[in-house]
Amino acid sequence: MDPRKIPWLESVKLMLSRPKAVQLGALCYRHGKDGELEVLLITSSRGRWILPKGWPITGLDSWETALQEAWEEAGVRKGEPWRTPLTSYHTVKKYDSGLERDCTVWVYPVDVSEMRTDYPEADRRERVWLSIPEACARTDDPGVPDVLRLFADKMTARA
Repeated sequence: MDPRKIPWLESVKLMLSRPKAVQLGALCYRHGKDGELEVLLITSSRGRWILPKGWPITGLDSWETALQEAWEEAGVRKGEPWRTPLTSYHTVKKYDSGLERDCTVWVYPVDVSEMRTDYPEADRRERVWLSIPEACARTDDPGVPDVLRLFADKMTARA
């Protein structure tokens, strides 16, 4: 039998040849009381410490989507996002069904000026402001520490 004529095989080929998924993330930051740079981490639906991120939203630019995710997942009501991404990193998106998918996350820093406690996912998320070294140690997403260190370097160069 010709394997090219097996319908399920075509489906498997399509799934394996799909490009990586793309998400847009917000690296929310502020300067704490002592002037130290702080970044915001949130918990995922599985309790992992991550950056706010989500799927592209039709009709919004990438940086607008990142800002929207920062509102929905972390309560960032006002902030000034960078219009170009800082960088990207690779992660594995894990679904409740147990499936996993490679994902590239484009990261947009957001200078936070206002936070709210009554945001859409407040009942499902924890959030915490941390220094860069603390955030690097706390995050459960392997690509995030490199992103945070790059961000700290960029901010130091800007000062």
